[in-house]
Amino acid sequence: MDNVIINTYPAILLIGYGNELRSDDSVGQRVSDLIASWKLRNLYTLCVHQLTPELAELLAKFDVAIFVDAYPATTVAQDVQVFSIELAETSVIMGHSSNPSYLFALTQALYGRSPQAWWVKVPGVNFELGESLSPVAEQGIEIALQKINHLLKTISKEQYKYSSEHDIIQM
Repeated sequence: MDNVIINTYPAILLIGYGNELRSDDSVGQRVSDLIASWKLRNLYTLCVHQLTPELAELLAKFDVAIFVDAYPATTVAQDVQVFSIELAETSVIMGHSSNPSYLFALTQALYGRSPQAWWVKVPGVNFELGESLSPVAEQGIEIALQKINHLLKTISKEQYKYSSEHDIIQM
């Protein structure tokens, strides 16, 4: 009998979202496009204008989800923020667009599971009509790529430890 190792890498979905015609609001989609060029075998990327309930079915199929979006920078907050996403109250009614917490609540309610998830928020200062990025957003994209790379390495190491102990099947 041979040992067969199954799925030693988690299936990861990265969703970059925002409006491509609103300058810095496009950073989520730009980060997603850049990460797609890395061509990692367990990482799938998606660019969307906004988060919608239809994404719940897709989310239920992944082990890990990473959301990337812009936020309006202030004089106090101009850092790239990365934090774990917790499920929102399921009693909250979700409209056509939402934030990741509400989307996870819907995924949990409909499919009985939701992936482990993070939200990467990149600062922006210009949300006017246009396609060019501010220097704050450009720098934020570079930092976000570094932080996401670190996050992906951490996720893979944690999954590998788990898989090497639990996912070996005797044939």
